[in-house]
Amino acid sequence: MIDLGLTKLALIGAVALVVIGPEKLPRVARMAGSLYGRAQRYIRDVKSEVSREIELDELRKMHKDVQDAASTVQDTVSQNLNDIQADISSSWNEGSSTSEYDKLTSSTSPERLAIKARNFRKKKLARSSAVPAWYKNTHGRRARIISGAARVAKYRPAGASGAAASSSYFF
Repeated sequence: MIDLGLTKLALIGAVALVVIGPEKLPRVARMAGSLYGRAQRYIRDVKSEVSREIELDELRKMHKDVQDAASTVQDTVSQNLNDIQADISSSWNEGSSTSEYDKLTSSTSPERLAIKARNFRKKKLARSSAVPAWYKNTHGRRARIISGAARVAKYRPAGASGAAASSSYFF
């Protein structure tokens, strides 16, 4: 902008005082200040509008680039998918009547399948149980819980008869 130093402002003020007069100088100075502020606001608004337009133009360009990249990716994916579908359909039509699944199931007997299923269930139960068996075995926790009556019957002394022991409880 204009390079105004202190000496230039003092010179302008002295000329304005002589030309305008001391009575009207404060009003003219206020008006000049408000006009200068309006000019600054107008310049700031123009600058911000220009920068917004530049940013909007950059965003439009970036949006176009992203759309081009997305369409390219979509085209390549659809091309690969079509190639894979064509390969699968050609191998399905050219393949023999017995598939790999038929070959595997014909070689295994029903007994072997039952054993595999049972082992699978055991492994799945071991994986899904809350406390692992190795932890129970190493920390002395019981793996099987029996009722109190079954425990008494299991650990009852051999010499005590069932009738004599049960009659002592009745009065």
